Amino acid sequence: MSKIFDIAIVGGGVNGCGIARDAAGRGLSVFLCEQQDLAGATSSASTKLIHGGLRYLEYYEFRLVREALIEREVLLGMAPHIAWPLRFVLPHHKGLRPAWLIRLGLFLYDHLGGRKILPGTRTLDLSRDAAGAPLAGDFVKAFEYSDCWVEDSRLVVLNAMDAAARGTEIRTRTRCTGARRIDGVWEVTVEDAAGSRETVRAKSLVNAAGPWVSRFLTEGVGQNAAARIRMVKGSHIVVPRLFDHDKAYIFQNSDGRIVFAIPYERDFTLIGTTDQDFRDDPAHVAISEEETRYLCDAVSGYLKQPVTPDMVVWTYAGVRPLYDDGASKAQAATRDYVLKLDAPEGAAPLLNIFGGKITTYRKLAESALALLKPHLPGMGKPWTEGATLPGGDFPVLGFADQVAALRAAHPYLAEAHARRLVRAYGTKAAELLEGVTDTAGLGQHFGADLYEREVAYLMDREWAVSAADVLWRRSKLGLRLTKEQAEALDGWMRNRPS
Repeated sequence: MSKIFDIAIVGGGVNGCGIARDAAGRGLSVFLCEQQDLAGATSSASTKLIHGGLRYLEYYEFRLVREALIEREVLLGMAPHIAWPLRFVLPHHKGLRPAWLIRLGLFLYDHLGGRKILPGTRTLDLSRDAAGAPLAGDFVKAFEYSDCWVEDSRLVVLNAMDAAARGTEIRTRTRCTGARRIDGVWEVTVEDAAGSRETVRAKSLVNAAGPWVSRFLTEGVGQNAAARIRMVKGSHIVVPRLFDHDKAYIFQNSDGRIVFAIPYERDFTLIGTTDQDFRDDPAHVAISEEETRYLCDAVSGYLKQPVTPDMVVWTYAGVRPLYDDGASKAQAATRDYVLKLDAPEGAAPLLNIFGGKITTYRKLAESALALLKPHLPGMGKPWTEGATLPGGDFPVLGFADQVAALRAAHPYLAEAHARRLVRAYGTKAAELLEGVTDTAGLGQHFGADLYEREVAYLMDREWAVSAADVLWRRSKLGLRLTKEQAEALDGWMRNRPS
C-alpha cells in the first residue's frame, strides 16, 4: 500500500508553499506539485511590496489592511535578507485626493497595525528634500510613509526550502492531471515533464493553483467552482534608473489609480502596476503596448524628464486570481483571500484558495490549516510567526554586518557581489561559498557576477532547471546578461558536467 500524505497541495506559488511549510512544521506529511517552476506565475509578477495597501482603505477593507500592516514587520523579522524597509513619497497636488483624506489615511496606516520597527509618516518640502529633485517644478509638498520591499519569487523558494527541510515532498515541472475521492482519501494523478505518471494518495487536498484554481476544480476535480475568480492582469516596466536617492514614489493618476516608481536592482527603476480584467490563458500573459504607454504617461506627468516606451529594458505581467466580489472596476476588486472548504460528511476535504496577496500569505496559511484541523486531528499548533526563513537568521538591521562578514571570509568578492549574495541567500551565502578561496574556485563564469558555484547550488538546493529559473526568479541577473550569455547558461544547465 502506497504512503498516504496528510495533505496534497496543487500549486507552487506563495500560497501553496506557505501552506506546505506551515503544515510540515506542525508534523503533517505534505506533497506539493507545481506544473512549472516555483513562483512561475503570479507569485513572481508582483510589485515586490510587503504593504498594508494604503488605497484599500478607500474600499473599507480595514481587516485586510490591519492584517497586512501587522504582517509587514513579521515578514521583516522572518527574512531580513530578502525583505527590507522602503520609504514612499506621495507628492500632493490639487485635483485628486484631497490632503485631509491623505492625512487621515496615513494616520490610520501608521496606527492600525501596531508599527514598531518602521518609521512613521512625515511631510516633505519638495523644494528642499532630495525627493523633489526629479519631480516637475509645480510639486512643492509630499507625504512620506513606510512600507517594505520583498524579493517575491525568493520568498516562495525559501518557503519551499523550509518545507522540504521539514519533510515535504516537492515536485516541480509536475502537473496534476486529476484528483478523485476514493475510499475516504484523495487519489491525485500527477505527470512530470517526461510524461511519467504517478498516483499520490492524501487525506486532504488543497487547490492553490492561483489563476488556474477554477479550471483545476472543474477539469481536474470534476466539480463546479465553489466561487468565481476575477482574473486581473497587472503589468510592470523596468527602465534605467530615474533618480539617485533610495526612496520610492507613489503617484496618483487622474483615473483614480496609483502607480509606483521604485528603485530596482541598483541601476534601474521599476514602474507599475496596471489593473485590467483578463480572460485569456494565464500561461501566456504579457504587457500590451497600451499598458506600456499608460505607465510611461503616468510617471511622466510627475517627472522633469519624461519616460518613453523606447527606454523600457524589461517588462513582466502576471494575473492576479482575485475573488470575484462583483466590483465594477478591476482596481476595486477585493485583494482579500477567500477560502472555500468542501468537506461532505465522511469525505476527504478539499480546500480551494481564492485571491490573497504576498503580504498576507503566512496568515492565509494559518487560516487554511485552521479549516483543515478538524479533519487532521494530529496537526500541531501555529508556529511560523517569529520563525525565520532559510538564511534569515540575523537581525532586521544586520544586513551590512552580514555583508562585511562574508567579505572578511571571502576577500576575493567585490562589494556588489557580496551584497547580492547576502540579499539572495542571507547566512546561507557562507554555505554556498564553503571551501572557495579565490575567484577561480567559483568555477565557470556566465556573465555579470554569476558563476558555476552559484548555479550548481540553485540546481541542487532550489529546484532551478533552466536559465530563466536562475536569471528571472532566483535572481534578476537577466537584466545584466546578454542573450548569448543566457543561452550559454541554459546549455550548461541542460548538460551540466557530473
